[in-house]
Amino acid sequence: MESKVSIGKHPIHPMLVSFPIAFFTFSLVCDFLFYGNAGSAPYNWLTFSNLLIGAGIITALAAAVAGFIDLLNLPAGSRARRLGYWHMGLNLTVVTMFAVNLSLRTLATGNTAPIAEALSSAGVWLLVVSGWLGGSMVFEEGVGVEAKAERRGTAAPVMPGKEEERPKFPKAA
Repeated sequence: MESKVSIGKHPIHPMLVSFPIAFFTFSLVCDFLFYGNAGSAPYNWLTFSNLLIGAGIITALAAAVAGFIDLLNLPAGSRARRLGYWHMGLNLTVVTMFAVNLSLRTLATGNTAPIAEALSSAGVWLLVVSGWLGGSMVFEEGVGVEAKAERRGTAAPVMPGKEEERPKFPKAA
């Protein structure tokens, strides 16, 4: 099932998801560095964490647009589409959690550290589950995989005119 949103047959959604995953995960690391040092760390890890959360929200929404277009092009009633809805729902939940988290950090008064840490931790764990679902869509259901690669049974590169030298892989049962 080829992606409808791609550059040179390379799906855009998997290219973009690396950014929010990295931003959200490292924001949690920055929180641990800040709160673990009772706010006396030599760097302002809390400010850096807030910036990472903002960047994560923006890049997650960009990835969501590409993913949603791909989702709409999956066969209705298929396992891939069901997984896609769960994947999307979890990711939207994660973005919402981090948006609430950023709002609490920037607008609320008082100690929001326990809530911020809990939201960040839960958000990263949900990202792990959502990533697993996304991997299932690709590796088990073939979402975003070029049809030609599926037909020939391998995605190994082949030089033009050397098709007969293509590596032979056993067919999966």
